[in-house]
Amino acid sequence: MAQAAAQTAQAAQATIGDSEFDRDTAVTLREGGVYDAELSAGWTILGAVNGGYLLAVLGRALGEALPHPDPFSVSAHYLTASAPGPAVIRTQVVRSGRTLSTGQASLFQFAQDGTEIERIRVIGTYGDLDTLSDEVRTSAKPPAIPPLEHCLGPADGGPAPIPGGSAITERLDIKIDPATVGWAVGAPSGKGEMRGWFGLADGRDADPLSLLLAVDALPPTSFELGLKGWTPTIELTTHIRCRPAPGPLRVSITTRNLAGGFLEEDADVWDSADRLVAQSRQLARAPRA
Repeated sequence: MAQAAAQTAQAAQATIGDSEFDRDTAVTLREGGVYDAELSAGWTILGAVNGGYLLAVLGRALGEALPHPDPFSVSAHYLTASAPGPAVIRTQVVRSGRTLSTGQASLFQFAQDGTEIERIRVIGTYGDLDTLSDEVRTSAKPPAIPPLEHCLGPADGGPAPIPGGSAITERLDIKIDPATVGWAVGAPSGKGEMRGWFGLADGRDADPLSLLLAVDALPPTSFELGLKGWTPTIELTTHIRCRPAPGPLRVSITTRNLAGGFLEEDADVWDSADRLVAQSRQLARAPRA
């Protein structure tokens, strides 16, 4: 019976291209280089659309506009907070080469008076991850995170959804390393570290596009520094290193310097085959006391 239940659960698992994430990051070509999108309220924190989700939406548009399929390096500047609802993405091919192509994209929404407001501007370089060499020379090691069953999510007595609204938590399957969850019980470590397992709640496996979400999906490291509240992203650069293997991802994020009201976050993402599949650095505004 247990085996039958497991088979049923596996059959119900969403697949790449047929999941909530894919539907909510979909773009529709309006005319050459211009795409319509609908930003879902399901990926918000405190009413603002999550930066990693936004990066995935623009990443999908760039993937449609450029001749190469996979994001290699994507840099985004967040200009104004995005809201759920319709958006327009305008893309431009900057350069198209044999192995790499580069483009830029901007996402716009409309103010109440009908004027356009630019929310986020991205420049990205794309290629084909399947053509990369298998050679690896690295000193990087996967983070020391306890097994999935020993980490904490809301159902395990771990971090509860952020007061005031955190719809994105219902779409993610995140289990936090107990060593970095002190903030949830009023005892932050002060180390500026956050580690955990990452997956999508509907079971969809990771792909290069969802890695753009994964780097910005865990609670901010500022929580472990003893700060509470929204930590808005100013700039986020993500490098996709290889196509992830099926299974949950391990994400490690560190902050070494909070100064002048801003902090940096460096993220490493590892797949089930112990490969470093994505890296990122972002500059964020620290929560105000």
